[in-house]
Amino acid sequence: MKGFKEFLLRGNLVEIAVGLVIATSFATVVAAFTKLLLAVIAKVIGANPNFDDFTPAGLPVGEFVTASVAFLILAAVVYFGVIKPYTHLRERFAMTEEEEAVEESVILLREIRDSLRTERA
Repeated sequence: MKGFKEFLLRGNLVEIAVGLVIATSFATVVAAFTKLLLAVIAKVIGANPNFDDFTPAGLPVGEFVTASVAFLILAAVVYFGVIKPYTHLRERFAMTEEEEAVEESVILLREIRDSLRTERA
């Protein structure tokens, strides 16, 4: 039981669970946004961008085209709405942490230098 308890209380499991809940909710938002964007495209071109009935030479490629367009919209939303801002913020905070680490090490080195000077004097 102890091992099971440690497994449940480990931070990784909680982070994964939270990520899954957020991803599920975000999927609903992106699906709604994709539907909205397809409706806007329909208004602009004057036709429904649903290609499900498109069957050239009797091949059912319409569903594939519709799914591909929806996937491209989804990928663009995820990249520009999540990945790009996340990467920017991570780089910004990583620089701050490195600067703080340098400052802490400089302070520690100064303390060592000062203690060595007092020992010699």
